[in-house]
Amino acid sequence: MSRWQARAAGLGERVQARFAGVNPHVVDLLLAAASLAVAVWTVRHDDVGWPWWVYALAAATVLPLPWRRRAPFAVFAFNGLTSMALSLAAHSAMPQVPLAAVVAIYTVADRGREWQRWLMLTLLVWGNVAGTRSLNGALFSLLTSVGAFVFGSVVRELRRLARVQAGRAEEVGRRAAADAARAVAEERARIAREMHDILAHAVSLMVIQAEAGPVVVRSDPDRAIRTFDTIADSGRDAMVQLRRVLGVLKEQGAGPELAPQPTLAELPAVVDRVRDAGLRVELSVQELGPADVQAAAYRIVQEALTNTVKHSGADRVAVRVAKVQGALEVVVEDNGAGVPVAVAGVWSGGRGLVGIRERAAACGGRAEAGPGPGGRGFVVTALLPLVS
Repeated sequence: MSRWQARAAGLGERVQARFAGVNPHVVDLLLAAASLAVAVWTVRHDDVGWPWWVYALAAATVLPLPWRRRAPFAVFAFNGLTSMALSLAAHSAMPQVPLAAVVAIYTVADRGREWQRWLMLTLLVWGNVAGTRSLNGALFSLLTSVGAFVFGSVVRELRRLARVQAGRAEEVGRRAAADAARAVAEERARIAREMHDILAHAVSLMVIQAEAGPVVVRSDPDRAIRTFDTIADSGRDAMVQLRRVLGVLKEQGAGPELAPQPTLAELPAVVDRVRDAGLRVELSVQELGPADVQAAAYRIVQEALTNTVKHSGADRVAVRVAKVQGALEVVVEDNGAGVPVAVAGVWSGGRGLVGIRERAAACGGRAEAGPGPGGRGFVVTALLPLVS
């Protein structure tokens, strides 16, 4: 939109706002009354002394004006015919500035259809040139009628620009609402993943340790103590991570970036708790990367280890994190029972695997899961780009 169009649109909005509370029917009645006063005054003050029917003919030129918004071209045509009759019957009784004609011309230029507007302009130019007896009279009539047409066309354009601006504002509002709704949905999904990963991992380890504790409490008290210490450590770690997530929800206007995210440097603590659950865990971390990639890799490893503890029946698991061709490769492989071939690669078995895929996709990467070599064990692999 050009600078002129922007200014015109602003002017149109200000004019529309100023007259928004005025009843249009009242305006039309006032215009009709003013036009009638002009027409009657002109006839009365003419030196000829016209009979009553001239007054009636002058009043007839104003008669349809209150309906100008509903049928602008019909009002213009009626006004034109009656004005022509008045001019032929009593030319000197015609007003110097026919207010009713000016209003009718303006209304068609503003609200009429395109063919009506240009047909009216053609008739006005032809009628004023051919029907006026002097050059000065023709010029004055053209100035009055064409000026009303130009003014109505300007107002028409202002209305159009105002509608365009309103439409754009509405579209911007819809987009903002959609973006806000999408952001809320994404944040809810992110928090749900965080809550699932934190609680599923901690609770799984706590359940396994709690089941093992009573078995060794008499035969190996020291091991039982270590078991219950592990349960307490898992609970405390879960509480710390939950505070990270819930702290964001308590802060007005806080976003995901305000929540401290876990890093790969914290993986050894996770591995130690899994080892306390009875699994042998081999950990190899050769590359770190950006904070968002580290957080995703941490959660992927955490969820994969949780699944191993809960479902695999494995006694050994290997975790490898390394840079591979511009991406951070995360591999978690166990030697458990694996999964049946019929369901291998299916992601819909639980929120954990779905969360792994979503976390990888959020970083622009991908994740896969399925049986290990020879159908034994289970392997989770994720590739997370280090550069977006």
